[in-house]
Amino acid sequence: MNVISAHELLMTFILFVPFHYYYCEMQNTLVILVVGLSPALVGEHTPNLQKLARRGGLRPLTAVTPAVTCTAQSSLLTGLSPAEHGIVANGWYFRDLSEVWLWRQSNRLVKGEKLWETARRINPEFTCAKMFWWYNMYSSADWSATPRPMYPADGRKIPDHYAYPAELHDELDDKLGQFPLFKFWGPAADITSSKWICDATLHIMQTRNPTLTLTYLPHLDYNLQRLGPDTAHPELQRDLREVDELCGQLIDQADAQNQQIVVVSEYGITPVTDAVHINRALRQAGLLRVRNEKGREQLDAGASDAFALADHQIAHVYVNQPAVADKVKRILTELDGIEHVLVGDDRARWGLDHDRAGDIVAISQSDRWFSYYYWLDDSRAPDYARTVDIHRKPGYDPVELFVDPAIRYPKLAIGSRLARRKLGFRNLLDVISLKDTQLVKGSHGRPTDDPQHGPVLISSQAELLPEKDTIHTLEFKDLMLRHVFGAEVAY
Repeated sequence: MNVISAHELLMTFILFVPFHYYYCEMQNTLVILVVGLSPALVGEHTPNLQKLARRGGLRPLTAVTPAVTCTAQSSLLTGLSPAEHGIVANGWYFRDLSEVWLWRQSNRLVKGEKLWETARRINPEFTCAKMFWWYNMYSSADWSATPRPMYPADGRKIPDHYAYPAELHDELDDKLGQFPLFKFWGPAADITSSKWICDATLHIMQTRNPTLTLTYLPHLDYNLQRLGPDTAHPELQRDLREVDELCGQLIDQADAQNQQIVVVSEYGITPVTDAVHINRALRQAGLLRVRNEKGREQLDAGASDAFALADHQIAHVYVNQPAVADKVKRILTELDGIEHVLVGDDRARWGLDHDRAGDIVAISQSDRWFSYYYWLDDSRAPDYARTVDIHRKPGYDPVELFVDPAIRYPKLAIGSRLARRKLGFRNLLDVISLKDTQLVKGSHGRPTDDPQHGPVLISSQAELLPEKDTIHTLEFKDLMLRHVFGAEVAY
């Protein structure tokens, strides 16, 4: 009978058992994404966040371009530029379909290894909960939830969310009630949706205890766009206190579970005065085409020589006829409110050299944003233009945050329309203005001129933050791995 020596036994262990599984201990970590938070907003109205910053550290975050939700989150979680992960905006022109699609939800659209996938490779026991970050359907996270309305065949839109595993959906509904979708976006958007997400996250932390919990609080985004980022405004001060209270609840739970805490944002909001109507300029030049549907004009993207997908302060201009590219560039260069027109190698320098991106990319001046409007006569605007409809509109519409000021009794107008719907009538909730783009006081998407008004990162662990003054969005993934596995992790 052969006797195995201690040395041989150790070598067998090293050869056949994954080394990192046993030697990479993990520290549970909570990441709170506070939309629109900037270093300038962390102060007297956010005592919990200020306390966290004093306990650990705060750094301005350098954003990717465009600094919009889907792009920024994809870069945070992959460590890749938009040219690499492919999420060039909150949506794009699907060239093979000749259709514009915004706010898709499949995680399979995002290329690159995600944060939780890298972490699981380091230690297979790693788990992740991804609560309301975008591209949250069919991801490889262990638990997830994301807004997902039901659209029955009768035309209704019923508030709901999608969750994985499937049983988590009913578990959250039973505990918290129906997801408040109409408080998540639109004129009625307020703290209610962020509170629901906060409570859902607390439930996951208490019942699953993930290694990494990612949660999303959208509340500041609404009034930062409605009012602008001036902290002297009492409504914005209230919003800061409200979202800070939710952060305090999450921080307290993380502390009770001995977790590290990171607060991050995707972008900062800067003041704006009005929109740039880029599609109207292209139409007036004979480049954008529409089709008539019962007196309403629909953008015919596939038939247009060129058109723009407007997304906050970025516009992706798709040129279907290469012969007109120089003409398009000239029009955009001369259009008031545009700061940069990116063509060819310029797209690559801005990290936007990807087939999904526009052939030409326009970036607005700091005090402007791009409308999607393409009609020249409001009476011929599409029926969805006066509604909250993030999927039919071929571009982002921040005017959806306001009830049309021309409506004298807005609550009565909305109530009567909803009552008719409940009675079975099919009618539009047409309460959004077509004229008042000056209502919008804040926007984002272009790099901010002052880092204090851009995105931010706060960590409870000062020793894990780099000594330099700012952190780049593309460094976030690496930083989170160091929070979970320690400063010397190699992957």
